[in-house]
Amino acid sequence: MAKPLLVGVLNLTPDSFSDGGRFASPADAVAEARAMVAAGADWIDVGGESTRPGAASVSTDEEQARVLPVLEALAGVPARLSIDTYKALTARAALKAGATIVNDVSGGLLDPEILRVAAAANATVVLGHLRGHPATMMDDVVFGDVVTEVGDDLAVRIAAARAAGCRDVWADPGIGFGKRLEHNLGLLRRLPELCARLVVPVMVGVSRKRFIGELTGKPPGERGYGTAAAVTAAILGGAAAVRVHDVASMLDVASVAAAIAGDRA
Repeated sequence: MAKPLLVGVLNLTPDSFSDGGRFASPADAVAEARAMVAAGADWIDVGGESTRPGAASVSTDEEQARVLPVLEALAGVPARLSIDTYKALTARAALKAGATIVNDVSGGLLDPEILRVAAAANATVVLGHLRGHPATMMDDVVFGDVVTEVGDDLAVRIAAARAAGCRDVWADPGIGFGKRLEHNLGLLRRLPELCARLVVPVMVGVSRKRFIGELTGKPPGERGYGTAAAVTAAILGGAAAVRVHDVASMLDVASVAAAIAGDRA
């Protein structure tokens, strides 16, 4: 396998589950992004709306006010920039501001126009797996075989993205998005099966998530070791990219996991 990419999380929100409110100004956010790139991030994922369970949605204007100044200020940084949004209007503005990747947790379900926006800009699109809306995604979680069902759902979204004209398509199984502990563990356990089926590159986001807290009893800021274990499992399972908060420490984790998986570059 190729060495997995490190995606640094940059949440410009007051209410994200782990780091909400940390970056009160664009200058703080830009400094953090540059620090993550210096630490080894291959791309920075910029988000202006929390998608944690129960989070309230924000207007497109508010979302853009948070993300656009940061994206514009990061022009020229030696890493790719992605916009974490499910709104087509925000994606279009972010792509004009310097992003080259659209990371949609809903895979284009919440706003199908986002796929055409990505295609028109020749942008990479990451299709997340989500049933329903982030605010209510944990209200009625039902799966028979989670790996088969997530694979089925993502295959449909990949086909939709291709039909819209997207050429560089990735998938994300949506760890923690409308899934309970047993579903998250099942997806990680059988990730090789899912990756083989989807064919497209797979990004996995496990950093500091609730299922790690359920297993360790630790709050988000103390889930580093649990995150390291989950990141290792994701890379051994075939993830082409891992989305993380702690880039410096996860670079070591990713390097060792990739070597175990067979990448000695």
